[in-house]
This record gives sequence, C-alpha cells and structure tokens, in this order.
Amino acid sequence: MQDITDRPHPSTIRPRDAATLILVRRDSAAPRVLMGKRHEAHKFMPGKFVFPGGRVDAGDCRITAEHALPADVSAKLVSAMKGKPSSARATGIALAAVRETFEEVGLIIGQPGPVPKTRNSAWQHFYATGHVPDLRGLRMLARAITPPGRPRRFDTRFFMADAASLANMDAPVVPETDELLTPHWVSIEDALQLDLPWITGQILGRLRDALENPDPFGTQRPVSYQYKRGKNWKYETL
Repeated sequence: MQDITDRPHPSTIRPRDAATLILVRRDSAAPRVLMGKRHEAHKFMPGKFVFPGGRVDAGDCRITAEHALPADVSAKLVSAMKGKPSSARATGIALAAVRETFEEVGLIIGQPGPVPKTRNSAWQHFYATGHVPDLRGLRMLARAITPPGRPRRFDTRFFMADAASLANMDAPVVPETDELLTPHWVSIEDALQLDLPWITGQILGRLRDALENPDPFGTQRPVSYQYKRGKNWKYETL
C-alpha cells in the first residue's frame, strides 16, 4: 500500500526525453518511410505502427559523435529545452534516435571508423559493426510532449533522414529486440491507413508537407512543437 501511495500521480509525471527517427526512402515514384508494428504484448501502444525510437538513456549523452550534428539542428533541439539546455544534451537526444533505430531495426546511421571504448552495452553493439554514428544527415521535423494524465510521458523529438545515407539499407543487422515486428517501407498514404497512435498520424502529415520542398534534407527548417495545456493543444514553431 505504501508503494501505491507514494507513486506519482500521472498528472505530475515529468516527461522524459525521447527521440524518434523517420527514415525516408526516395528510390521509387512515391517516398516511403520505415514503420514497424509494436508487439501485442507491450504495455505501451501494443499493436500500433510506429517509427523506430524510444527514450534517451544517460549513456547517450556520454557518447562522442565524431560526425557531429549540424549547428542549425542542434539549435532547434536546444530551443525551449526543459531543464538545463545544452548542445551536449541535444547531441545525446540525436544519438538516442540512432541507437534506437539500430536496436529495433538493425539499420546503421554511421560511417566506418575507429570505434571508441565504452561501458555502455547498447553502444558496444553498435560499435561492434565497425561504425561510428553520423549525425550530419539528421534533420528535426517536430517535437511533441505527451499530455498530462498519461501513465508514461515523453518529450519526443522527431528526426528525419534520407535512407540513402544508411550504411546498410539492404542488409540490416538482426535486431536486438522484438519491440517492432517486421518493419516495412510504406508510402505516406499507405502509412496513414495503418493502426497508428494519434501523434504518429500528425507527424506523417507534417512529413508529407516537408517532402514537398525541393531539398527537404537541406538546411534545417522551422520545427512544429505541440503540447497540451489544460484542455487545449498548443502549437508553436521553433
């Protein structure tokens, strides 16, 4: 009973930093994105189709990215950052997107190179491929915070990257988890017909608009930022 009494009420839970990566494949008539179905046994969003991603681990902020995040992308991540804003934390958030993508679908956003030593087991697996993370191709698409009252809350940054920059697009490493079942490359229109979390549908709409730009992976553009205050969603631009 004491454990239940002391447990934070969902309305007071502080959102945790999280990162998602939307990989866009442009080698067919219509752009395709990588999505996977979450395992039905998961407590969080079971059976939903999502992009690779997850919460930021402390170890992500201790990893050095030899191929650093572009300054304009880092600036967007630092903008309106909760807690203590820093470029190091921005890098950690971007690295979490790279790590989660590797863990869940076995795809490497990196370049061959001498790998550093680390005690972090997740990054040891990544480095075992002979690659170091490459953040140069990441662009920030959106940011959204889970509304108060939910048992889990995340301050999620949605990144996008051109799949052509992957080190192993056609030869993924066997994933370390079964969190996403059989990822598929699907068009945005087909993706919108899947069983999606509400926010994922919102992000797909923003991605469709972004890809209409002649150079969607060029200089970092304004980023949509949404969160709920009271009963209403608030929308800002970073």
